[in-house]
Amino acid sequence: MEQETEIILEKIRETRVSKKISLLSLANAVEISHSHLYYIESKKVTPSIDVIIKLAKALEINLKNLFDKK
Repeated sequence: MEQETEIILEKIRETRVSKKISLLSLANAVEISHSHLYYIESKKVTPSIDVIIKLAKALEINLKNLFDKK
């Protein structure tokens, strides 16, 4: 997995945790299984760009900020 992808996935996980959203709730919101989201957050699978966008929208993360390398 590329470093940029790992950074994006870490931002998604950190945002979910900081907003106190459960793995199951977020998975349901983006219509994926909670186990698939677990594997995404654990960096065991690389999600499609479509799933990344859905996760960002569900977590109210600005896409520009999500893809920013900072």
